[in-house]
Amino acid sequence: MDLNKIITELEEKNPAQPLYIQAAKEVLETIADFIKENPKYEKYAIVDRILEPERIIQFKVTWVDDNGKIHVNRGYRVQHNMALGPYKGGIRFHKSVNVDSMKFLAFEQTFKNSLTTLPMGGGKGGSDFDPTGRSEGEMMRYCQSFMTELQKYIGPETDVPAGDIGVGAREVGFMYGQYKRIRDEHVGVLTGKSLNWGGSLIRPEATGFGSIYFLQGMLAAKNDTITGKRVALSGFGNVAWGAALKLEELGAKVVAISGPDGYILDEDGITGEKVDYMRELLGTRNNVVAPYATKYPNAKFVEGKKPWELKVDVAIPCAIQNELNLDDAKALVANGCQYVVETSNMGCTADAINYIQSQKISFAPGKAANAGGVATSGLEMTQNSMKLSWEREEVDEKLKAIMNNIHENCLKYGTEENGYINYVKGANIAGFIKLADAMIEQGVAY
Repeated sequence: MDLNKIITELEEKNPAQPLYIQAAKEVLETIADFIKENPKYEKYAIVDRILEPERIIQFKVTWVDDNGKIHVNRGYRVQHNMALGPYKGGIRFHKSVNVDSMKFLAFEQTFKNSLTTLPMGGGKGGSDFDPTGRSEGEMMRYCQSFMTELQKYIGPETDVPAGDIGVGAREVGFMYGQYKRIRDEHVGVLTGKSLNWGGSLIRPEATGFGSIYFLQGMLAAKNDTITGKRVALSGFGNVAWGAALKLEELGAKVVAISGPDGYILDEDGITGEKVDYMRELLGTRNNVVAPYATKYPNAKFVEGKKPWELKVDVAIPCAIQNELNLDDAKALVANGCQYVVETSNMGCTADAINYIQSQKISFAPGKAANAGGVATSGLEMTQNSMKLSWEREEVDEKLKAIMNNIHENCLKYGTEENGYINYVKGANIAGFIKLADAMIEQGVAY
């Protein structure tokens, strides 16, 4: 495998797509030696086939706001790889959404879904629509317009979207209602649904829960424990909320959360009703975290900064891609941080990851650490197919088992001769093997 040649061709074929190139290069650089040792993958041109999405769909979304003004946005669905099952991945409503971001997320999703070992392919979708400040009526009309087009390309055995940034249970409900109106069928075509009509228990918490289960594995691998660890989270949405819930349950101390406006430092710990208030803040749709310090005066709001400048044992980015850069990584290491758990998708820049690993700090990539969300979506799909609902404890146990299995596979393929666990390498190789072998077994179809 000529790594330099492949990366050069990748960059030539995907101009002005830095996120997709970043995601693909990370995988290529960590699986290159493994492919050289296993020439069957070159024989079947697996890398070339994985790098090219199977389908990229772009469409116009026209909608009317509360004042009668007509707006036009763009919608996307990238169906990256179907070798392991129906395309599976969230829908994101955010002004940063474009072809590049959707391709990178769909590519990451393909490997992440492979790691879960559940029968799911990889996809991602969304729109450059900004939900901030929009009324419930506007959200409903936008979701209906978006689904009117998207429904042509999805189905319970074809492509099963879920929520993501800007798309919660309410938006999933609006889209599902429109799907039913058009298709006249009540099927498991979306996950993240309400418990009233086919959703799964702990789905909102699942990404955060899963990342903490993965963190427990990392700690155990170093004969360490979670009790008493100081933790900084970025974000205050479902992901950070779920992580905060599980961290409190297990005896860690969350001291920071953040938003686009800055971060909150709460030395008393973000526990109990304060964790619930994170959900209240999310529900306001104002996208700011500053009101926390007004409600809890002992806390401090630091405007325009990120929580990575704090002295913590564990850093868990939960917001958006490339939110933790090289300077942030240096600050964390200087302050004694020992674990970085990437819970947003590609939440750290490449140079930040390289620096963290060079300092022998344990680093978990998003495709492994945040797989709990899509894993529980897969469990929701299973429940929908069986026309039943599992109890909370049963879903949680299955989620924990999946995350433990992912961690074990990372250990298997990522433990280096000096004993350092390269979780990035381990996750990429483990995800690649399952996906690539399925592609070989199915012939030249993907």
